Amino acid sequence: MPLQDDFDAAVANSKKLAERPDNTTLLKIYGLYKQATVGDNTEKKPGFGDMVGRAKWDAWNACKGTSQDDAKQQYVDLIQSLS
Repeated sequence: MPLQDDFDAAVANSKKLAERPDNTTLLKIYGLYKQATVGDNTEKKPGFGDMVGRAKWDAWNACKGTSQDDAKQQYVDLIQSLS
């Protein structure tokens, strides 16, 4: 099955997990998703007042340099490990 199909299935499965992952895992899921769908983070880092925005920005930025295909595979593997 092509990677894009696996990725699309994992995105759908991420919304149906039996239990909500912890915040660290949720941020990793978010970062990999953004890297897989957008590529490297080029957005300005949110200010200190936006704690959630900063955490998401940091999670995405941590994936910088990862190819979109590698990020998709890591996302698929992570979601499968949680299912």
